[in-house]
Amino acid sequence: MTVKVTYYLEVISSWCYWAEPAWAELKRLFADRPVEFDWCIALLDAPALPVSREQCDWFYRRSGMIARAPFMLNSGWLDPALREYLAPNLLAEAAKDFGVTDDRVRLALMRAALREGRQVGSWEVATSIAARAAGVDEAALHARANSPEVEARVRASTTEFHALQVTQRPTFLVEDDIGDRAVFSGLIKAAPITTAIEAMLDDAAAYASWAAHFGPPPKA
Repeated sequence: MTVKVTYYLEVISSWCYWAEPAWAELKRLFADRPVEFDWCIALLDAPALPVSREQCDWFYRRSGMIARAPFMLNSGWLDPALREYLAPNLLAEAAKDFGVTDDRVRLALMRAALREGRQVGSWEVATSIAARAAGVDEAALHARANSPEVEARVRASTTEFHALQVTQRPTFLVEDDIGDRAVFSGLIKAAPITTAIEAMLDDAAAYASWAAHFGPPPKA
């Protein structure tokens, strides 16, 4: 039996940036356990985006202090004319189709935006960053990211996120084979998620022991 952890994120979300160390820690802690890790895009819509650099900087001062960061994030990526940031998110998703299913592409885009203030809302800027991180041809990655299939996947995962009836990115969904489910929305620390995973692994082991002793339930 396995436990699955799904991380719903938006590439230009500051809270997702602060949650990345927790995501890395979870994968390290359970590297040799029956735990699957996956990430999915949950696009921010216009009402959730800052409307100016001044407002964005206010949010960054708040989140940076809560995260105890020794630096402030860079709002230079913000383009108030954009209603959603398709380029970085679709490129990160498209890289999966080239075998790059780890975190490196979205992390490169995240760092470029939130630390360097680069305009990742621009397809030209974002494609260059993503292709270099993925080690794939820019034109091929750009074409795939602009395909209907990739956008459909991102729209679908965003819909899945909203179906959880949460509003915060990051959101971590923890599930096991016996139907247990836990949702952590807005948390950026690994400890509570670790506890849930351990509990589910323990329950799964108990069910496996039961099955070994008693087999399937009687039909009548």
